[in-house]
Order: sequence, then C-alpha cells, then structure tokens
Amino acid sequence: MNVMQLNTLSPIQGEKQSRKRVGRGIGSGFGKTCGRGHKGQKARSGGFRKVGFEGGQMPLQRRLPKVGFSSRVSIVTSQVTLSEIDRLTETDITIDALKAHNLITKNIKRVKVILSGEIIKTVTLTGIKTTKGAKLAIEAVKGLVNE
Repeated sequence: MNVMQLNTLSPIQGEKQSRKRVGRGIGSGFGKTCGRGHKGQKARSGGFRKVGFEGGQMPLQRRLPKVGFSSRVSIVTSQVTLSEIDRLTETDITIDALKAHNLITKNIKRVKVILSGEIIKTVTLTGIKTTKGAKLAIEAVKGLVNE
C-alpha cells in the first residue's frame, strides 16, 4: 500500500523556475551588460519611460476623444414608483418618510415619483417632484402634490 506523505510532495518538473542571476560571468549568458544591451536610457539605472510614452508621438490615450459624463447631481437624486408609494402605511409622504421605509438611501436630497404601477389610496406628497403621468394618477385618486 502506497501512502502519500507530506514530506515527499514536490512541484512537478518545470513548474518552478530559478530567478535570473545577472552579472555572474560570461558563461552565464548574462555577464557584462546583464541583459540590458549597450548604452541608452534603458541600460542606465533609473532609466524609464512613462507608461504610454510613444517616443514623442501623441500617445494613443490622448489621440482618442474623451467619452462619457457622470453627473454629480445623480448621487443625491433618486426615483420612486407609484406602486412603492402605494405600499407605504403613511398618507403624508415626505423625503424623510421614504428614508424611514428604506425606499431611498440616506444621502438622497431630491426624489421624483414616476408613473409605474398603480396607486389606490389617497396620499399627499410634500417636497417630492412627480412626472406628469404620476401627478395625474395621484390626483385621480383624490391625492395632493405639493412640490
């Protein structure tokens, strides 16, 4: 019976490679210039080029046009659907009430109600904007919108 022992485990052949030791004589293949070639910026200590540098030519990341925009207003803006408003127990709805019911996060300062789903109960919105369709749906069930 052949049992595997932890002290007999070793990596498979060719898995581990010993590090390149430069400057150790002509026979090693990396003597004298140590694989850096002769002269030039890359042969010197501390010699490097910036990432993306193309020898003075306009680099690719500067040749391509800028794309996209991320509004900082969107960080403090959120939207709520009519069906979410209908599920609330309160009838007088403010931004604080929406935060209390975890419909919006704590950093939100502006909210807009959009027409998605149905609303059955009468509600009063204070300090909350609405779309035209949402406003008509709220007023159709005798609700009130104070923006």
